[in-house]
Amino acid sequence: MNFIIDNIFRNPPILLGLIAALGLLLQKKSIGDVVKGALLAAFGMYILQIGTGLLVNAILPINILFQNFSDSGATEALTDVFTAEYGGTVGLAMLIGFGIHLLIARFTRIKVIFLTGHFLWWFPFIFVAAGVEAGLSGTVLVIFGAVTSALYWSIMPWLLRKYVSAVTEDESFTLGHPSGILSLISGFVAKKFGNKAKSTEDLNIPKGLSFFKEVSIMGGLVIFIMFTVLGLTVKDAFSTVDQPLFFYAFEQALMFGAGLIVMLQGVRMLVNQIIPAFQGISEKLVPDAIPALDCPILFNYKPNAAIIGFVVAMILSTALIIIANVTGLFGVILIPLVITSFFECGTAAVIGEGQGGLKGAILGTSAAAIFMVLLAGVSAIVYSSTIQDWILIFGGNGMSFFGSIAKFIGDLIGLIA
Repeated sequence: MNFIIDNIFRNPPILLGLIAALGLLLQKKSIGDVVKGALLAAFGMYILQIGTGLLVNAILPINILFQNFSDSGATEALTDVFTAEYGGTVGLAMLIGFGIHLLIARFTRIKVIFLTGHFLWWFPFIFVAAGVEAGLSGTVLVIFGAVTSALYWSIMPWLLRKYVSAVTEDESFTLGHPSGILSLISGFVAKKFGNKAKSTEDLNIPKGLSFFKEVSIMGGLVIFIMFTVLGLTVKDAFSTVDQPLFFYAFEQALMFGAGLIVMLQGVRMLVNQIIPAFQGISEKLVPDAIPALDCPILFNYKPNAAIIGFVVAMILSTALIIIANVTGLFGVILIPLVITSFFECGTAAVIGEGQGGLKGAILGTSAAAIFMVLLAGVSAIVYSSTIQDWILIFGGNGMSFFGSIAKFIGDLIGLIA
């Protein structure tokens, strides 16, 4: 079990390569085509991961800077302790849950197969933690984590498919990522108040500044400004860096821009291989099923919207977090959600763009950012004895939302069991 979990389910390039190979074999392709398709899908996923890693590393110093302002030191080892004690339970819940998920896709109208590898681990992780917070244990805890994970993997991507197709003009895949709940909020607000006539991709930029239409340049500029402003306004912000602020900020900006280029190249390779290969699975094993894929897939369609969403979410959510911390609203010090602002709110902006253009992207992301802060605060309270330190950094999204609901359901189960 551990071998399968560690080397396949938690290894997205291998998982996607095997899925592509299975799909091509079911289409009775030649061995050469199978090998080629599987390897190119794996290469695409690996390149996507490298690009995502560059993006995370580019913004990580900002995240660390904000963490240093918090008082979460007393809880910093919570996740390590939880993982050491319940890692096996999470793995078992993942395998059972994925089996249930496949049965749902095969025998119900919800025709989705969740293929975002690392979140096949993280959702059982947060649901098992919710069960532990509710006092569940043993077999009940495993089943609880498995069923809740399977329901999320099935239902949320299925609800998102129309929003995704509005962006991509393609119904061959959907979104499999914890940005789902923020995307639904963004899409709803954008549809009500947006205007599809003006797109984020049609911004009027003077001819002399046309290079800003390149998303890697625009993204790099945003990161350069963020690092420069923080370096000039926060005492000893990057004092451990043996480099002048300007050059350090420029280097992080280059890393971010390069990460965008690499990530989008990986997205294109992955989509070009996995979508045709998946047809074999949807025809032979799970009729009419579509894959649910990672959120960077959507950035390739509306890259300007993703950057706009990041900027809007980062500014608005940080202001709200400062207010929450000063007023003691949640009773815990929140950390600005840099990573969630980029990936989840960037995705929410793309979905908002699909429903309401530029205005929809901005308004939809603003609503999502407000909800993100609320979710981060509530879930930090919910996970106070298990993974609070982890949720403060990576929460404010579907894991916070559905994890908090799962804790409530776990409490009810605990009263019965």
